[in-house]
Amino acid sequence: MEKHPEGNYEEVVKDEQREGVCKGACEYNPSKRISDRLLPHILNIYGSHATPSDFEIYAPDATFEDPLMCARGVKQIKSAFYSLSKIFSESRIVEYSVQENLVSPGKQEILIDNKQYYKFLGRGIDMISLIKLHVEDGKIVRHEDWWDKKPLWNRETVKVPLVGRVIEVTRRGSMLATHAMMGFGKDPTV
Repeated sequence: MEKHPEGNYEEVVKDEQREGVCKGACEYNPSKRISDRLLPHILNIYGSHATPSDFEIYAPDATFEDPLMCARGVKQIKSAFYSLSKIFSESRIVEYSVQENLVSPGKQEILIDNKQYYKFLGRGIDMISLIKLHVEDGKIVRHEDWWDKKPLWNRETVKVPLVGRVIEVTRRGSMLATHAMMGFGKDPTV
């Protein structure tokens, strides 16, 4: 075995390998953004052509909220999005920009500033929205859709907490009715 000027050859190689692993783990690499993996699924979900595998991006106890609904768990999230095709003849995100923020190790916040298009009773509807995804260990744990980029109303965001509580209860009731009508999160058959 050849003598290495810096000492034992095997130890030098191991040190270089450890350094390479640490460097790769600590450096920001835009090609490894979590949003690159999640975004195709989000586009499918909002485009009314989601498959069961598209919902694998959610943690089992994830939540989804928009001004009309508050879903808890993947089955209710499925019901919320599978219902889009029952209400709208078309739905999709037509323009978007993505910002990804590291909150702490293993936790990210992804902001999708977007324009959505819906067709209802033959009329086109354009809507501006901010989708906020809270991600932990690669899975979405909280998904919020802020219409017109306005925060969701709840007991913490309105001036009168009782009004916020009524809004929360109404959104939960809307979700439970939708969940029942959509077969309790059952995946549609093709």
